[in-house]
Amino acid sequence: MALFVIGDTHLSLSTNKPMDIFGGWDNYMERLEKNWRALVKEEDTVVIPGDISWGMSLEECRNDFAFLQSLPGHKILMKGNHDYWWTTKAKMDRFLVENGFDTLQILSNNSFEYGDYAICGTRGWIFEQGQPQDQKIVAREAGRLRMSLDDAAKRFPGKERLVFLHYPPVYGNETNESILQVLKEYGIRRCWYGHIHSAGCRFALNGEYDGVQYRLISSDYLKFAPQLICQ
Repeated sequence: MALFVIGDTHLSLSTNKPMDIFGGWDNYMERLEKNWRALVKEEDTVVIPGDISWGMSLEECRNDFAFLQSLPGHKILMKGNHDYWWTTKAKMDRFLVENGFDTLQILSNNSFEYGDYAICGTRGWIFEQGQPQDQKIVAREAGRLRMSLDDAAKRFPGKERLVFLHYPPVYGNETNESILQVLKEYGIRRCWYGHIHSAGCRFALNGEYDGVQYRLISSDYLKFAPQLICQ
């Protein structure tokens, strides 16, 4: 049994959003499937922290979810800035059940247990230097991260809480202080994030910041191979 992570799959089996037009994304679905099947076993778990599908609705995501369902392992899905299909957790859970997508689950204000760990997280948002209207979203995302961490503390006491975000809380010289404060308050030691692509990856943090280890896990950065966290 192993835990993996990979973000930003950007699946588009029902929409006209070919990622192949971007450098490094040629044949990305074939590469993703090949690498996934070579690494992940049925008993493993894979966290996908956002930008999962280009579908605009759950119905438009059906083929993308079917693709994920066909791959080995249990998948935990999170919201990214391009997941326009995202709706209430109740609606998403119902859609997954009705369509037999029994290896897919939604992480939204909750947490999941994996061995000695609790899987927590939220989308996050842009840095506080952004537009004034972004401050409310940043505060809301910090609150959602708290809810996820509190859920883990209540249901899985004593387990290390691993945090997954879509947006990086640290990027270049910029920081999202609201998210960082939550990570510090809850004693988080490890965090994985996506969202960053292409040349932007050179500015991504892969290392320690204020006592927390960060890793970039966007698909193109990982060359479309799920990254092992632990076994």
